[in-house]
Amino acid sequence: MKTYGGFFDVARLRDEKESLTERTLQQDFWNNPDEAKKTNLRIEAINKTLDPFEKVASSVSEMIELVEISENGDPILADVSLQIDSSLKNLRALELKKMLSGESDRLPAIITINSGSGGTEAQDWAQMIQRMLFRYATRKGFGVELVDEQAGEGAGIKSCTFIARGDFAYGFFKSERGVHRLVRISPFDANKKRHTSFSAVDVTAEIDDSIEIEIRTEDLKVDTFRAGGAGGQHVNKTDSAIRITHVPSGIIVACQTQRSQHQNRATAMTMLKSRLYEIEMDKRRAKVDAHNAQKMDNSWGSQIRSYVLAPYRLVKDHRTDYESFQPDSILDGELEEFVEAFLLKNSSPENNPSS
Repeated sequence: MKTYGGFFDVARLRDEKESLTERTLQQDFWNNPDEAKKTNLRIEAINKTLDPFEKVASSVSEMIELVEISENGDPILADVSLQIDSSLKNLRALELKKMLSGESDRLPAIITINSGSGGTEAQDWAQMIQRMLFRYATRKGFGVELVDEQAGEGAGIKSCTFIARGDFAYGFFKSERGVHRLVRISPFDANKKRHTSFSAVDVTAEIDDSIEIEIRTEDLKVDTFRAGGAGGQHVNKTDSAIRITHVPSGIIVACQTQRSQHQNRATAMTMLKSRLYEIEMDKRRAKVDAHNAQKMDNSWGSQIRSYVLAPYRLVKDHRTDYESFQPDSILDGELEEFVEAFLLKNSSPENNPSS
């Protein structure tokens, strides 16, 4: 366990936690509420790394003791074997979290899906991606809030925006940023011809109040409209829906699912701030981040991943070359291996020259 402990620098984290905890016990700790909040959040973040590590370390120590007191053929060794498998999975999960070391990785994720050209076919594909990402969020234990949805013409959706909240939501969802390509026999084509469709996914981190983004009122164009579409009970069908255009950047955000215009405006402003923050961060990390290259046209040659359902069945990520021959499972939200391959590739030294 020494190597893995070094990998996570557990000793440093323990020392930092001890120092921060001592600070919380000082009488003037709450004199500066903002700093106090940051300190408590840092302690919480350290605990989320240390606690799983301590659990794995304790399990390994227990297994070593059991092996030392056991003899060949002892039934208890079978239990040890199962514990080893479980510990390896936990270690893998810890390694993945170690890869999520970006300053925004722990934050909630704002995911926007836009259908490409192709009418009903592309809009149906956009809704399939929405379902896939919803299912993935559920598998990860994230909460999902649909904040905007524009119904397609006849089927599917033209666009949607939802927020995934949970530990490392942005860190995991950022792998889905880019253009997704689908090849299939179209269910909307009476001649049963093969069609290719594109939809784009954009992912930004939902920043919190500790990050200040200056937005001038005169730079905003605010429109209200009646919410509607295929959102069902998730969409509030009143005149309270809000659409905000940030004129200098051209960014447009909308929210129609909250109960009041005030709530919709607050949510839309949070999304706008997050988008502007992401743009600024993109500028800073342009040399080591492929984000700008991934935001390409919703068309041929720009896809990050292809989902082929005919004439053969294959899902391939063009950034990592990872493949799966189980497209139904992938479309049902089983994205873990694709996300892991993405994180592994982007954590390698050649893709992180600053590390």
